[in-house]
Amino acid sequence: VQLQASGGGLVQPGGSLRLSCAASGSIFSINDMGWHRQAPGNQRMLVATITRSGSTNYADSVKGRFTISRDNAKNTVYLQMNSLNPEDTAVYYCYLDQRPRRYWGQGTLVTVSS
Repeated sequence: VQLQASGGGLVQPGGSLRLSCAASGSIFSINDMGWHRQAPGNQRMLVATITRSGSTNYADSVKGRFTISRDNAKNTVYLQMNSLNPEDTAVYYCYLDQRPRRYWGQGTLVTVSS
């Protein structure tokens, strides 16, 4: 299984970005999908998750600003990020759970700066 993330870049504070992550390869039955992020000098942290049925969970720091969604037919997960601030600067990693393991994408850099 391979995951290809895209959509990162440089954005001004208050701006928006939409990340995408498409899975390919030996896809049988994907369970949860989601995003983590890792800022410089910090540990990787959970940003958002979404179950196959569409139930979502968010880190407190992004609630109300970020929206996770998925297209099961395309094996793709999205992260719409609004009202971005400099504290959101990080490498964003997508993942999916397909038993018995978790697969990770390569990461996409989001930089929020004026």
